[in-house]
Formats: sequence, structure tokens, C-alpha cells
Amino acid sequence: MNIDIKAVHFTLKEDGREYLNRKIARIHNAENLIVDLLVTLTHDREFSAEAKVNFRWGVSVHVKETGFDLNPAIDKLIDKLEMKINKEKEKAKDVR
Repeated sequence: MNIDIKAVHFTLKEDGREYLNRKIARIHNAENLIVDLLVTLTHDREFSAEAKVNFRWGVSVHVKETGFDLNPAIDKLIDKLEMKINKEKEKAKDVR
């Protein structure tokens, strides 16, 4: 699984990157299903966290969350991303 993290309009400090990596570790149970995980963090008045997941079977999922602080925005993003990944895993199982 390739992970790409981008920060727009601010510099992501090391502790923020470590926090994000700890949260991404929650979805490593599906890493054999995911080709790319692209995370973009943006700061305009409030923080916006976006993630795009490309699965092996060609499906892409896009998730976006916002928050006044970076860490709560990341928390909401990862929660929503986990639900989307589990949903796609179930769909892939049903097709087989």
C-alpha cells in the first residue's frame, strides 16, 4: 500500500505526521486490498482532511472531513474511511 500525505497552506509538523500514521495503522488490516492511499490536509480558516483510496479491483473511494483543529478532523476522516473500506470489502466478497 502506497501512502502519500500532502499538507496544503501549512507545514505538517512531525507530531502531526506521527498522529496521522498511528491513525492510518487502524486500516492496515485491509492493506492487501488497497493500492494507494492519498491524504491531503488543507488549512483555510478550518482544517480539511481528504483521503482517496484506490482498491486493487479498480474502485476509488473519496472521503472528506473538516474541523477547527487538525487532530479531530483526522479522527473523523479515519472513522469514515474505515467504514468505507469495510463496505467495499463486503461488496468485493459478495461479487466473488
